[in-house]
Amino acid sequence: MLILEALGIVLVHVFLSMVVDDQQMSLAGLAPRSMSVATVIGGILFGGYLLVCAGVLVHMALRDRAPRDFLRILLISAAVVHGLLGAFSIGLVGWAAFLFMMLVLGLIVWSLVAYGERGREGGTGAGATVADAGDGAADGDAPGPAGPLTGPAPTGP
Repeated sequence: MLILEALGIVLVHVFLSMVVDDQQMSLAGLAPRSMSVATVIGGILFGGYLLVCAGVLVHMALRDRAPRDFLRILLISAAVVHGLLGAFSIGLVGWAAFLFMMLVLGLIVWSLVAYGERGREGGTGAGATVADAGDGAADGDAPGPAGPLTGPAPTGP
């Protein structure tokens, strides 16, 4: 979906660039040619961003592991961008564009949730079972008051 969206974004920006050139539009004294070139460059950069996000998702699926910190943040930013574009697209483009943006947003969020914290550490990904999770005692994490999250055990009176 992101690859198709990247292609669509680049094509829309190229079309907008041609409209700016044909109409000789100008904003705050900028030359129409510079606006046209900037529109194409912006479309290519945004399309590249979406392609990188698609590559992260493909890499995540092939490895069956969640992405590390920076790539996870990149996917979260793509989800936020799709949420904002979906909100803006209702009034500007219509409900079909909104539904498409929400579909892509849902798929990105689903991929992030499917490979949660256990998938990041254990590498079991979405196929993790209860038996794979274990109780953590074998890793040296003793449950109870002296566990790793509660601090040291209280001493006597």
